[in-house]
Amino acid sequence: MLEDSPDEKDEKASVTLPGTVEKIIPTADPDAPEKAQIAVEGAEHLYREIRVDNTLKGATGEEVSLKLGSDVDVTIEANKEAVQKKK
Repeated sequence: MLEDSPDEKDEKASVTLPGTVEKIIPTADPDAPEKAQIAVEGAEHLYREIRVDNTLKGATGEEVSLKLGSDVDVTIEANKEAVQKKK
């Protein structure tokens, strides 16, 4: 039986959409991270905003946060087993 090569196994279907940080939402709980609200371009009007923890890792591994008004990319990835060819 032939196995998938590591490159084929790791392949994922993806789409990347541009977005903008619309709001930074503070939290009342000092142990909970603030949230960043991101408007995703190309999404349907009622579903275009997402909120995520405003904690990211920088290139050297340090914790960083998004700034209000920043342009960001929102990437959606799926394993090849989770997708099908469009008809």
